[in-house]
Amino acid sequence: MKDWKKQNEFTIEDLLEIVALLRDPQKGCPWDQVQTHHSIRKNFIEETYEAVDAIDLQDSTLLCEELGDVLLQIVLHAQMEREQGRFSFEDVCNGICKKLIFRHSHIFGDASAATPEDALQNWEQQKREEKHREKAAADLESVPASLPALMRSRKVAKRAAAHGLGHADVLSALAQLEHEIAQLRTAVKAQDASAQAQALGEVLFSAADVSRYIDCDAEEALTQTTNRFIARFEQMERLAQESGCSTDDLNSEERATLWAQAKTVCAKR
Repeated sequence: MKDWKKQNEFTIEDLLEIVALLRDPQKGCPWDQVQTHHSIRKNFIEETYEAVDAIDLQDSTLLCEELGDVLLQIVLHAQMEREQGRFSFEDVCNGICKKLIFRHSHIFGDASAATPEDALQNWEQQKREEKHREKAAADLESVPASLPALMRSRKVAKRAAAHGLGHADVLSALAQLEHEIAQLRTAVKAQDASAQAQALGEVLFSAADVSRYIDCDAEEALTQTTNRFIARFEQMERLAQESGCSTDDLNSEERATLWAQAKTVCAKR
């Protein structure tokens, strides 16, 4: 039996062998043995977000580690399928290679692409052909429901626009957003919970749609705004402590004053 502890350098083949060993019904790890696709589904999502955080932090060392965690999730899921005789990690590699070749017809075929936009258009065209999406609705329905809501709505709106259902420009998109806000205001005044939820959804969808016209990712914009909000709150808390009190002790007027000061301080950083 291989002495894994004495090995210093490892390859993808080693990883596949290690995961298979961990999953072995007789000699494997009790935790790994009982895992299923569904039991580690959240792990896959969490590891992916941790890799994204490493990208945002521009930390190459951390990114290397987090990509390893993502790769482990892929190998685990592939190993589970191998055990059932459905497909293997090699099948996954084979499939993605074929997909890359087919969708890059401007590299491996006769199509041409002079710009990134041309290349993306080719990719989408080949993808629709590959997925046999003859109907426009199928193009929209194929956007994964498990995506973050803002990301999903933006993708759906983008695909709808490709089939002719979109706004002429950003001003038209903004007008739609303003209309939906007015509808939300009406629902709030009517104290209709169902109408409020529906109207709020329309506002969020329209806001995500506006993001397409200003070349801004709605998910990233909201993340940055949330981070700014946290930083401002922390600054407000420091200002309150310097005044000898807690933010919980402030009245609404005092809180508004400190919040304005905190925004000014954070803006100068």
